[in-house]
Amino acid sequence: MLRRKPTRLELKLDDIEEFESVRKDLESRKKQREDAEGVAPGEEAAAAIALGADHKSREQIINDRIGYKPQPKAGGRAAHFGTFEF
Repeated sequence: MLRRKPTRLELKLDDIEEFESVRKDLESRKKQREDAEGVAPGEEAAAAIALGADHKSREQIINDRIGYKPQPKAGGRAAHFGTFEF
């Protein structure tokens, strides 16, 4: 495989100005969207947890988020040791 010297990239003033204009445009769109919703995205998640949208516990919310569905265990000694009696 042939090796070559790394290509040098130069940052020009026009590039910086274009980046700043695009960034400001995206920020203004985001702010308009937040104003239209009435609640900031970070506050929305905190409000949902604090109020308990479905009155779920913290553990249930985390299980739903990661997709864990715990199965109830069969209780009693018979489940662990079969039909043995002590």
